[in-house]
Amino acid sequence: MNTTPTTTTDDTTAADTTADRTAAERVHAYYGAVKKLGHWTDARRFEVRARRASAVLDLRSPHIPDGDIEIEVGIDHSMVKLLVPQDAEIDHWDLRYTGRGRVKDWTGENGGGRRIRITGEIKHGEMRVHRGGVATLSALFTKEFVQDARRARREGTTPVIADPSHTG
Repeated sequence: MNTTPTTTTDDTTAADTTADRTAAERVHAYYGAVKKLGHWTDARRFEVRARRASAVLDLRSPHIPDGDIEIEVGIDHSMVKLLVPQDAEIDHWDLRYTGRGRVKDWTGENGGGRRIRITGEIKHGEMRVHRGGVATLSALFTKEFVQDARRARREGTTPVIADPSHTG
């Protein structure tokens, strides 16, 4: 029987904290709808899995640290909508398509802002990119915004979902 005491050091705790910051935020949508709006995360890496479902990811929050955002997708007969700032640069070069699949970016204009890199696979599905004002409208027309507006009214604050970058 080994009676050697085990000790932990602060070095392992610091390493675990660093690993947690680089861990990917996972979003799963299966046969339903998932909406992540407002200040829902502070991660820069995401894993999105959707099967016969829809998912909305709001990436406009100032709580997301500076730097590239990486999204790894596995979309099967689904739609994933990204709400991004007007000047975001969308890079979907490494995205694979099986069957009918595409990335819909109405403006198609990449600005000089934050780079959002999308990798993974789309099987008979699509990704929609809503920028700037269209992203705000997409967030406004949700029941989550109505709940957020009611909460803000009670607390005397500003709703967060319409425009997470607004601090006023």
